[in-house]
Amino acid sequence: MEAALIRVEADVSGGLPRFSIVGLPDGAVREAAERVRAAVKRGGFQWPAGRITVNLAPASLRKSGAGLDLAIAVAILGASGVLPPRRLAGTALLGELSLSGDVRPVFGALAVARAVAQNDTARLLTAAGCAREAALVPTLKVYPVASLTATVELLRGEGEEPSPVHCGAAQLLRESRKVNGPDLADVRGQGQARRALEVAAAGGHNLLLYGPPGSGKTMLARRLPGLLPAPTLEEALEITQIASCIGLGSSTGLVARRPFRAPHHTLTPAALVGGGVPPRPGEISLAHGGVLFLDELPEFGRRVLDLLRQPLEERAVVLNRAGRTAVFPAHFQMVAAMNPCACGYLGDPVRECICTPYAVARYRGRISGPLLDRIDLHVEVPRPSPMDLHGVGDGEGSEAVRARVEEARERQMVRYVDVKTAVTAGLEGAEVRRLCRPTEAGGRLLVQAMTRLALSARAHDAILKVARTLADLEGLPQAGTSQIAEAVAFRGLDRLPEKEV
Repeated sequence: MEAALIRVEADVSGGLPRFSIVGLPDGAVREAAERVRAAVKRGGFQWPAGRITVNLAPASLRKSGAGLDLAIAVAILGASGVLPPRRLAGTALLGELSLSGDVRPVFGALAVARAVAQNDTARLLTAAGCAREAALVPTLKVYPVASLTATVELLRGEGEEPSPVHCGAAQLLRESRKVNGPDLADVRGQGQARRALEVAAAGGHNLLLYGPPGSGKTMLARRLPGLLPAPTLEEALEITQIASCIGLGSSTGLVARRPFRAPHHTLTPAALVGGGVPPRPGEISLAHGGVLFLDELPEFGRRVLDLLRQPLEERAVVLNRAGRTAVFPAHFQMVAAMNPCACGYLGDPVRECICTPYAVARYRGRISGPLLDRIDLHVEVPRPSPMDLHGVGDGEGSEAVRARVEEARERQMVRYVDVKTAVTAGLEGAEVRRLCRPTEAGGRLLVQAMTRLALSARAHDAILKVARTLADLEGLPQAGTSQIAEAVAFRGLDRLPEKEV
């Protein structure tokens, strides 16, 4: 996510032949010695005789990956007189070398390009496979190089200098809006769930869908990214930078669409929030700017689910590993799906539930109350009727719904100009009561609902925020009784009855 510029120094001296790399290199960097040696020879250059020492500064920072191969080879050629040192000034190099001397792309090119530009370095030479991504930084000249030989020729100034790569990020964003994803019009029936998707998209709310198997929960969740507004250029750059650091970048250079991540319920805590040495982002960071979908929510480990509580509020993950701290962004919308019981048919009008009351309580108990409180919308997705499945779809498509979502978000951006969030779901504490205050009648109805359902303070704020989003969708200055009532209706799990003995 963040790159540090490494100064590669090489010294060639007399003595017995030996190649040493110092400066806290990891295994991949130490193995660069053999890759660089083979690449230099295959490029037609004389390998220096004697002792070769390569220093990676700053020496206190641990180096990892194969991205330093190209810089190490060029530094050795410069130290042996093949390249004039003055030709290397103001140049950064990034790329892995093959044994044949080809330059291969590496992960994290955008982060490196941003670090290079901040250091006022004039140009970056890198592999063609990641040049377009690095060129997303408009103030930096990025030159693609296919091999070590081509790199040396460019640095020597031999022949005609190639043109730097240009990546029109704004144009890529416009083109991405024309790409159609899953359409909401494909969903038959499920009026309340469709409405909940629209509300979740408009206010950035987290959503839980529950219902029997095969009712369409996953199908609905996969259509939420298509209802969200297109990312801004800065958001797209953040999404690209996260995807790039683990090798999920786009062939066009820019990841211009909001991500949708659906990890399996067997994932580990480190896979969810990030970890490793060096720390790598987890699923919640890969969903930054988009949607994290957790299917079969109770099947996830309790420890894994509880790790979501802090990122859902802070919208970032802080990892402390081996004396260093890594901060990964995690501003995502969570959509979860679950059955009402272990067999999945509690309350189903067609199939009878075979679970005991104890089994139902144990199944629901896998999800902690604090996590449920952080999910604003709990919506039942009942079994669709045969008429819905075989009839003609008459619901709105994603494009029409997205237009209303964008209008609601524009209203929120004007209202929340003095707070850190741009969507209703990001409001906290006193901000909720100040910016989401309902009408007097709406307030009375909320008090009655709180008393009757024994809701928590966090649920109270969630209802206020959802009601405020409903008012934004209708263009109302305040949430009234109808908006409060609908927001309370979206707290389905708070009203879900227990199975009778």
